[in-house]
Amino acid sequence: MKAEAWLFTGVAVFFAATGGVYAAFAPDPAGIAALMVSLLMSALVACYLWRQSFRSAPRPEDEGEAEVSVGGGRRFFFPAPSYAPVVAAAGTALVGLGLVQGLWLALIGVGVLVPGVFGFVFRGGERIGSEQGG
Repeated sequence: MKAEAWLFTGVAVFFAATGGVYAAFAPDPAGIAALMVSLLMSALVACYLWRQSFRSAPRPEDEGEAEVSVGGGRRFFFPAPSYAPVVAAAGTALVGLGLVQGLWLALIGVGVLVPGVFGFVFRGGERIGSEQGG
């Protein structure tokens, strides 16, 4: 995690320097606020990654002398494919458009959003390590 932590620390330093220069030469408060929010968000991610890098054991890619075979094996679980994210995203987009365009579109969006959320919540009982079709 140290590589990612260094990356986001560099991004935070970039936004700090850019925000300082922008604040000194531009009187635009919106640009200053946007750069400061970007600084705070990247610093938040950097702090989280630094904390995780000290709390967890080093990964094989964190070591300079590690071989490719060191990190072999199954390390992550990826759930079965599902249409629930697509349905929920479409429903959310329709609800957002419905708030602007009219109540009828928002109601259609809620009708699309509810099955998407149910698809997330009541997904099948997959277990870690279970194989499909076996």
